[in-house]
Amino acid sequence: MQIVDLPTLPTMPHDPDVILYDTVGRLPDVDEKLRMIVGANDARVIVHSWDDYPEEAARRQGAAGYLSKSLGADELVAAIVAIHDGRPVPDGARTGTGDAGEPVLTWPGQVDGLTQRESEMLSFITRGLTNDQIARRAYLSINTVKTYIRAAYRKIGVTNRAQAVAWATVTASTPPRTSTPRNRPRGIDP
Repeated sequence: MQIVDLPTLPTMPHDPDVILYDTVGRLPDVDEKLRMIVGANDARVIVHSWDDYPEEAARRQGAAGYLSKSLGADELVAAIVAIHDGRPVPDGARTGTGDAGEPVLTWPGQVDGLTQRESEMLSFITRGLTNDQIARRAYLSINTVKTYIRAAYRKIGVTNRAQAVAWATVTASTPPRTSTPRNRPRGIDP
């Protein structure tokens, strides 16, 4: 397995068998990068997202499937192998469903009280993006971005970007805590 940024993809020495494509901040119906990746090689491209990125939109643009980031490692690997082999993937693997068939949606920082959008803002910050760059990628106004960032900082107990990056780095390398999420029902974002 190899992780590469988009600019690296055309220069890879070997063609990949599967590409797991992260949709952060992109709209499903107008994702030019997804179309470019699908058109540039023979790999099966799988959309991988925390968002409710519709599978139909991914398939219209040539993706072989959609997998939720709420999947556990074993489920994710099994689903990737199934898509690679051309086999159908169970609905639960696409959406991350629990035992009762109810949607299970998780994201980094959820147990700390972060909303999906606040978690996404921290993800952008850890990649070194400015507020202006975040606003463009997330299709938000600069003031909305600042509001989400301030809210995230309060919830995780930090006061600046460096502390937020440190928090995110530690959180990402720590196994998830088991807790009842304190957030709103699926699909509702302030």
